[in-house]
Amino acid sequence: HAAAAAAAAAAAPPQPPSGARERSFSEAIAEAHAVALRSDPRVVVMGEDIGEMGGVFQCTAGLTSEFGARRVIETPISEACIGGCAVGAAATGLVVPIVEVQIMDMVTLMMDNVVNQAAKWRLMLGGEAQRDAEGRSVSMPIVIRGPQGGGHRLSAQHSQSLEAWFTAVPGLKVVMPSTPHDAKGLLLAAVRDPNPVIFLEHKNLYQLPRSHVPDGDYEVPLGVASILREGTDVTLVATSNMVHEALKAAGRLAARKEQPVSVEVIDPRTLWPLDEATILDSVQRTSRLVIAHEAPRRGGWGGELLSVVQEKAFDYLDAPITIVAGRGCPPPHKA
Repeated sequence: HAAAAAAAAAAAPPQPPSGARERSFSEAIAEAHAVALRSDPRVVVMGEDIGEMGGVFQCTAGLTSEFGARRVIETPISEACIGGCAVGAAATGLVVPIVEVQIMDMVTLMMDNVVNQAAKWRLMLGGEAQRDAEGRSVSMPIVIRGPQGGGHRLSAQHSQSLEAWFTAVPGLKVVMPSTPHDAKGLLLAAVRDPNPVIFLEHKNLYQLPRSHVPDGDYEVPLGVASILREGTDVTLVATSNMVHEALKAAGRLAARKEQPVSVEVIDPRTLWPLDEATILDSVQRTSRLVIAHEAPRRGGWGGELLSVVQEKAFDYLDAPITIVAGRGCPPPHKA
């Protein structure tokens, strides 16, 4: 566990130097696209309105002018078409697609390609699905990314948090960044992973204040959590936008004049593969765990983490594990 904690600390966003280079979440995503396109000629970006418009949330801004329409591909308004083209292209080993789903709720229309094809391709063919033009063994190098979550009054069909669907499918990796620094580094790591990766971005993160993002090429490894605030009384594991709410809550609890609470805040960053060791090490030190995510509690990812900790760290717990999550109903129109 000590080694895992050290790895998590090493992968945490570095403290920015004075006058550090700052970017928004959208700008960090756009930079990651550009770095990936420059560094690997197989990479293409596909999606609706991603060309001159730069995407609804400007995550592909400026790409068409540098890379042209053959590598920044405007697709029809058909997620089923996009999914089929991207998965088929990735299966050849000659193309590494980054697919932008304009609103992640619409991924429902490409789920057959994602769940029944992309996730199972390598597993069905013994890990040697095909070889690319340079003879390298590859499997299903594809990233499917886009915005999810509520808070923008976009109605029930455009405000869901669907990460638990994907974590339940063997063969998929699931990433949920919470900062511009991690968004860029995780996206580059995802593009270079030979497996299909689902990359989920909460809409509220696009409105974060600009923060430190290094120039050039760097990766944040998949499967390594980040301890964003150290504490001794309780471990709080939060995902995506809820990371920022967790940090606010931890600050308020620490500032209480009577019975202040020291909260350790952990961002898992990738829900699968999950950095169990860092979370378990924290729980063993604090003896308490709270899990926070926006998705409904019923069937949510928090239940999976609860089962892991209950099974592997039960003797260390001094209180029941608590999950703070969304209500079990569709998001209201005004949410």
